[in-house]
Amino acid sequence: MRYSKKEIFTIPNLLSVFRIVLIPIYAVLYMKAQVAKDYIIAAAVFVASAVTDMFDGIIARKFNMRSRIGIMLDPFADKLTQGVVILCLTIRNLEILPLLVIFIIKEGFMFVMACRLLHSGKMLDGALFAGKICTAVLFISMAALVVFKDISTAGTYSIVALCSVFMIISLVSYAKCFFTASEHIRDIDE
Repeated sequence: MRYSKKEIFTIPNLLSVFRIVLIPIYAVLYMKAQVAKDYIIAAAVFVASAVTDMFDGIIARKFNMRSRIGIMLDPFADKLTQGVVILCLTIRNLEILPLLVIFIIKEGFMFVMACRLLHSGKMLDGALFAGKICTAVLFISMAALVVFKDISTAGTYSIVALCSVFMIISLVSYAKCFFTASEHIRDIDE
């Protein structure tokens, strides 16, 4: 499968690459953070990533810049960002561990199913609504956990529970999509 330069070098794809570049910057800033200002700076990098995620989709739709590579690159950047942020949070606060476990299960399932689709010449045509809501809840919740590092145990568990529920709903929605004849699955060459 060959991609043209026009399909690769779109603004949405460049924004997705920018989000990937922000991941190690965020991780270093967060893991070295010691005072409130440090956590706010790390959160600002994370929020910049979330904002570019929102804009790449809007730009892709509004200016007809959707591409096959973008359909794969955008969720890859999302999941990589989410995974690193959850991992960093878990390293600093073991109360986040259940969220990390659910994230790994969900994304492991998604990866295996996406590979199966690709092997059969098909792909998921963008994110499902449940996935978009889950991503929004995760981004907001994780930003709160980064900024408010001294949140109470009950507050942390509440956020973990909320995110876990949305992840499970998203997982069920995608499982239903993968195992039924869904209109969200299309041939790669379309």
